[in-house]
Amino acid sequence: MTLSLRRRWFLLLLGGLVAATLLAGLAGWAGARPEDPLPSWNPGAARDGILGFVRQTTDPASSGFVPPAERIATFDQDGTLWVEQPVYPQVRFILEKVPGAVTTRQELERLAVTALSGMPLDTFKADVRQWLTTARHPRWQRPYTELTYQPMQELLRYLRANGYKTYIVTGGGQDFVRVYAEGVYGIPPEQVVGSAGATRYGYDSQGRPFLTKEPRLLLNDNDAGKPEGIQLMIGRRPIAAFGNSTGDRQMLEYTKAGDGARLAMLVLHDDARREYAYGPALGLPDTRVGRFTQALHDESRRQGWIVISMKNDWKRIFAFER
Repeated sequence: MTLSLRRRWFLLLLGGLVAATLLAGLAGWAGARPEDPLPSWNPGAARDGILGFVRQTTDPASSGFVPPAERIATFDQDGTLWVEQPVYPQVRFILEKVPGAVTTRQELERLAVTALSGMPLDTFKADVRQWLTTARHPRWQRPYTELTYQPMQELLRYLRANGYKTYIVTGGGQDFVRVYAEGVYGIPPEQVVGSAGATRYGYDSQGRPFLTKEPRLLLNDNDAGKPEGIQLMIGRRPIAAFGNSTGDRQMLEYTKAGDGARLAMLVLHDDARREYAYGPALGLPDTRVGRFTQALHDESRRQGWIVISMKNDWKRIFAFER
């Protein structure tokens, strides 16, 4: 065989190997399953509702298509994105900052005003950061920032990957949540709407400007205050809203009252083994923290809201679970 002929056979063989490799790669790619965006969710109505809603609102050919600028999703925080039992984390922060006997909500509010009034805003933020590094939940002995719900973290990322802007709309203190929301949830401070107190502009001894917290409530971002805060701070009616208690009812009502495709969901804490079980809906134990009443459960059925069963709909609750 001449050198020219051997070279021709070598090139043909090499070309065949390359083609076979490419075809095998394409076949494998075509047969591969797309990555599951919600791996911590069990199959069921809740997971299907999320996936179907996102497909409907992001497909330009769908009658339910929503332009990207209007894709607004709002999330309560305590009990919806992270653990709220046996006491709200911010309440623990206040009680540890100013120890004292507190038996009523009114006493707690007065204590909060006393503790925070006149404090420079930057000092408050630094105190929150420091507390978050040292505080541990009494049950798991982990930082509160590790006690976020993995299924909801996946949902936040899935919505953002599909053009949604995600907001926290919480009855908790706006300044408190803004300290960690970006690092913990990927939600920047300007997308946190919470109960907000007044601040006062002033100058320090060297003439540098700063803000001081004032004992005056500007927005009580709970119950009807949630849609009011949404209008004040966001200016658009949400397309999707997520909560877990009676304090979120008006936000879900307001969301579902809009035109077109809408999604409203409530997390039901019904898993005492992996987290907590409380209601009192469906005969679960009653609570003073994050109440999910039977009336709220009945309204969810009438309004077409989806109730997420923590026990049945979530494969795992926390990222550290094995």
